[in-house]
Amino acid sequence: MYTKAELEQFVEQAKQYARYGKVADYIPALGKADPNDLSIAIYLPDGNVIDAGDTTHKVTLQSISKIIALALVLMDRGEQEVFRKVGMEPTGDPFNSIAKLEEVQPAKPLNPMINAGALAVTHMIAGASVAERFERLLQFVRKLAGNPTITYSQEVAQSEFETAFLNRSLCYFLKQHGIINEDVEELMDLYTKQCAIEMTCIDLARIGLVFAMDGCDPFTDEQMMPLDVARICKTFMVTCGMYNASGEFAIKIGIPAKSGVSGGILAAVPGRFGIGIFGPALDDKGNSITGMKLLELLSKTYSLSIF
Repeated sequence: MYTKAELEQFVEQAKQYARYGKVADYIPALGKADPNDLSIAIYLPDGNVIDAGDTTHKVTLQSISKIIALALVLMDRGEQEVFRKVGMEPTGDPFNSIAKLEEVQPAKPLNPMINAGALAVTHMIAGASVAERFERLLQFVRKLAGNPTITYSQEVAQSEFETAFLNRSLCYFLKQHGIINEDVEELMDLYTKQCAIEMTCIDLARIGLVFAMDGCDPFTDEQMMPLDVARICKTFMVTCGMYNASGEFAIKIGIPAKSGVSGGILAAVPGRFGIGIFGPALDDKGNSITGMKLLELLSKTYSLSIF
């Protein structure tokens, strides 16, 4: 089960779909990616890793960071405070939409996986300065991945900071309605660095494994996050993790997962293993088109759906 040869075969099959996608060139630094790249790592609780493709390639987390920031903030602030500022409902709107903020009263983001909700969550990371808050998040990421060398791409962070006009608009809207109360440029500095944290597929899969094991590190038996925090995060991964394609993803694949516009996907198969994928060719929703095909092949072959 889960042999390297079979994974390599799945990668070759899924790669054929790259021609239907395109890289996220609206962030200049991400536009340099090769759309034909595709790699995967499966991290098992016994420490074995099965991988295929170039798993030494580093990928920035982008929106995958939203689920990690949410776990940290839930531990910092507690459910009641977090969900006073951010909702729990999926949306059919694009991840960067401002529309629902205007329609919903009070004007709080529908969920933590859309950009408005993620900005509200990042705003709640505890610390006295941007540097201190980012360092806390980075240390948490390193702990989850079991890799103390993880850092962020200054090039990607700068590229996003300089082009994030829509995210700034969301921040000002949130500030107007009392969801955030800090300087917008400081929040953007923190958020773009958060999105630019980079790691390999193997690191991603290791984080997925911690979520799959209900927040427990199977190698040290340390509970890295409370059971309830892991449960809430996995629920959001199922209902909102693949942007406004989450419903279709749940039916076709049915694994808690979170994607990012760099082409990364973090997935957690409850009680079994974590998966990390990198495939930068995106569909029109912002999800890795080759990565989703790869997960579909895995899910159908091994009956991984939680439903």
